[in-house]
Amino acid sequence: MIQRPAHPKRKWGGMGYDIGFLGIDGIRTAVDWARQEGWNPGLRDAEAFAAQDAEGFLGLKADGELAATISLVNYGPSFAFLGFYICRPDMRGKGLGLALWNEALKRKPARTIGLDGVPAQQPSYRKSGFVLAHENIRHGGLKPSGYAQDDASLTALSSADAAAIDRFEQHHRLFPAARARFLTEWLRYDALALRRDGEIVGYGAIRQCHDGWKVGPLFASNVADAETILRGLLTRMPEGTFFLDTPGTNKAAVDLAVSLGLEPMFETARMYRGPAPEIATAKVFGMTTFELG
Repeated sequence: MIQRPAHPKRKWGGMGYDIGFLGIDGIRTAVDWARQEGWNPGLRDAEAFAAQDAEGFLGLKADGELAATISLVNYGPSFAFLGFYICRPDMRGKGLGLALWNEALKRKPARTIGLDGVPAQQPSYRKSGFVLAHENIRHGGLKPSGYAQDDASLTALSSADAAAIDRFEQHHRLFPAARARFLTEWLRYDALALRRDGEIVGYGAIRQCHDGWKVGPLFASNVADAETILRGLLTRMPEGTFFLDTPGTNKAAVDLAVSLGLEPMFETARMYRGPAPEIATAKVFGMTTFELG
């Protein structure tokens, strides 16, 4: 599960532990732990999460068993994103999670690191230099009857479109760094682009999760375009529950979610250590994920 050690065996509170990079099986374990914590990941998220950075996931093994995980995925020297900070319930209170946290931040010194954490943990994250940028809100509810509708200006996306979508995101300041490797995997989900005069003006993706479906990302220049994309995406799911993660700074995105009868489920705090990237959140109607930004 741990491919190779990031450092030799150490001791913490009398307990021996190893920290190393997680392979795909270890990442699947981390995703399953996230499911048990109620984060509701997608059914095939592990492969996409692993794609961007082969050394993006770390695990701590105590006495030979995986006890804690963390991801710190690099998108280049300027930006990384932290997530999957989970300690196995029976191993909590022993300082192992903190040991893993410190190791991850030490070995991935990107200029800026982002995370989405529960608001109650903000004081802990501030101690490591993270500063609040804005809140995000997860909305959830039933797919509205009669709302889903395809539009002739919508075209299906695939992995072959990853480079074009990456350029679109960078041109419109929708993500802090290039992420073509991630998008190559993410666009294996149902994804649609909205085109006008042959140019991409917005896009979105939808994926099945352990509970319902999640829309993300949902990027568009205005709410009308975002709704056109969302209508098309919802034709890809059966009747049931879906979720949309909106930045709290985009009132139009929040209003769209509320207009569909979706209810706020919980909030996260988007925080950055280092210079906060200039993201055009007015064009972000749905976050990609809370785990990788």
